[in-house]
Amino acid sequence: MQQPNHQELSRARLSRAAIERLYIEMRHLFNSGSHRRLGEDGEVLTEALRTLSPEIYGSMTDPEVVELDGLVYVMDRLPKGIEECRQVKLISEEGFSNSGFEPLVPAARRRRCYRIDEEQMLIEVTRGRSEIYDILTHLTFMYMEGKKIMRHVLDDKGRPTREWRKLEEIVHGKALVTPSDYDQAFAYLSSILGRTFEETKAAYQRLNRNADKNNGIFRIIYGLGKIAFDETFEEKDQLITFSPLLRERIGHHIHGERWADKIKSFLYDKGWIHRPIHIISANMHSVMNALYAYPALRKRIKHRPGVEELAIKLSQPESANMRARVEEYAETHGMYVLHDHSGTNISVQIFDLSQLDPAKISPEISHDPAAFEAESPIILVMDYAFGEQAYETMDELLKPFKYKDLDIDMQVSSIAIMGKAGILTGGKGDIMIPTSHVFEGTADNYPLENDISKSDFPDEVPAYEGPMITVLGTSLQNRDVLEYFKKSSWGAIGLEMEGAHYQKAIQAAVFIRKSISREVSIRYAYYASDNPLITGATLASGSLGLIGVRPTYLITLAFLNTILNPRKKISAEDTRQVTNA
Repeated sequence: MQQPNHQELSRARLSRAAIERLYIEMRHLFNSGSHRRLGEDGEVLTEALRTLSPEIYGSMTDPEVVELDGLVYVMDRLPKGIEECRQVKLISEEGFSNSGFEPLVPAARRRRCYRIDEEQMLIEVTRGRSEIYDILTHLTFMYMEGKKIMRHVLDDKGRPTREWRKLEEIVHGKALVTPSDYDQAFAYLSSILGRTFEETKAAYQRLNRNADKNNGIFRIIYGLGKIAFDETFEEKDQLITFSPLLRERIGHHIHGERWADKIKSFLYDKGWIHRPIHIISANMHSVMNALYAYPALRKRIKHRPGVEELAIKLSQPESANMRARVEEYAETHGMYVLHDHSGTNISVQIFDLSQLDPAKISPEISHDPAAFEAESPIILVMDYAFGEQAYETMDELLKPFKYKDLDIDMQVSSIAIMGKAGILTGGKGDIMIPTSHVFEGTADNYPLENDISKSDFPDEVPAYEGPMITVLGTSLQNRDVLEYFKKSSWGAIGLEMEGAHYQKAIQAAVFIRKSISREVSIRYAYYASDNPLITGATLASGSLGLIGVRPTYLITLAFLNTILNPRKKISAEDTRQVTNA
C-alpha cells in the first residue's frame, strides 16, 4: 500500500484540525443559542472552513471568482429565498405546520422551512446534529461567497459598478429580461462572478431545473451581495439563532421513537411482529420495482425483461403510467406504505411476501419457493436517514415493542443498508462493500461480518472491499484528509455519513439490549455517487442520472437474493465437527 509522504501528512493534520475546530465551534454555537457572522464565533467558523477548503465548495478560497457549482449545490439544499434573509433561525417542530406560513421544502433536502418576513427564515430541524452541521456549513459558505460578490461589484472608489446596477434593475423589474436579452444579462453576471459566460449560463440552467425551489441565479447573486452590503455598510448583522425547544430536544430521539412505535404498532396489529423481518435501508422504489415490476409489466413487454431494463424504463419522465401500474400491483399484492408524520421524514414500505406468488417473481431473484411460502418473510424498507439520524431511527426500531406490560422483541432476521457514498478508488457508479466503519476524527471503529461480498456482483462491475469512513458531513470533506485515509494503513475505499451510526445501533441491540439475535445477517453495500478526489467529480458537479440505476438494482438484487435464498452460516460447533472429522 502506498504510504502518504510527510508533506501530505502535514496537510492532512492541518485539515483534520480545521474539521475539529469546525465541529467544536458549531457545538458551541448551538449551546450558546446564537451566532453573528461578524462576531468572534463567526470568524472562527469562517477561517476554519477556509483552511479546510472542502472539495465540494471548489474555488471557495479563490478571491477572484465566485464558486458556482458549490453555490448550486447549496441552493438545492436550502429553502427558496434564503439568500435574501439576514436572520435564520433553526427550530424544532413548533406548530408552524398549522400556521398560515407556506412550507418551503428544498429541492434536495426534505426539511420544512418558513419565510416569516423579508428578513427572517425558519428552518425546521428534526434529524439531529448532522442536520445542524450541514445547515451551518452551507450558510457559512453562502455568506463567504456573498462577501466575495460585494468586493467584485465595488470600483476603486468604493462605488457600485455598472454591472451591479444593471443586475439591480433586472432583479427589481426595471429592466425586463426577455429571452433575447438573456445573453446580455449573462454578460453582466459573468463580470460580477469572475466566471466565463459559459459557466454562468450553465449555473443558470442547473438552477432552472428546480425553478420552483429557488429564486434563480439573478436574484440569488443579488440577494447574497445585498446582504453583504447591508452587513458592511448598514450594520445589519447576519444572525443565526437556535430556538430553546430545539436545544432542549436535540439528542432525545423524540422523532425516532414516534416513528418506530408507529411501525411496530402496525406490525403488531397485523399479527406480523413474530414473523421473520428483514430491514432494508434504501430508497422507496428499488425493492418495490425489483419485486413487482416484472409481474406487473411482464405481459406488456414482448421479451422477458430484466430488472435493470425495467428500472430504466420506469425512471423515464414519460413512464408515469407504468410507475402507477407497478405501485397499484404492489399495493394489491402485499405492499403497505407508512407515510411519515413523526418529523423524521423517513417513509416506510412493508412487504408481506405471503401475498406475492413466488412463481411470478423475476427469474433474476434466486429463491426457494417452498421456503418462501413456509417462512412468509416480511421486508421492511425504510427511506434514507441523514447522518446521526441513522443511529436514532435504527436504535428505536430495534428496541422491544412495549404493549401494555409486555416487551415484545421483533424477529429481525437481517438488516441491509444500501446508500450512495463517495469513492476514493474508482468512479461514479462503482460499488463499495465495507468490512468496517470508522468514525472520522476518532479511533472509534465498527468491524463487521458483511453478508455481501464482491462475488454477489457481476465480474464486469467494479466493486471494492475495505474500510469506509463515516464523516460528519460531505460538505466538510477535504482532499488531503481523504488522501490520508486512502493511502495510510486505514486503506479506506470510500466515505459516507450513516454507516457507523447504523452499526452502533445494531451492535447495541445485539450485544447489550439483546433485543435481536446474534445470528442476524448484516449487509452493507454502497454505490459511488462521486469521487471527491477528482476535480469535476464531486457531488457539486451534478446528479448521477442513469449511471446510478445499474448499481442501485444490482445491490437490491444482491439483498433480495440473500434474503430469499439465505446462505448457511458456519457456527463454532460446525467448525469443530469438521475439524474432528
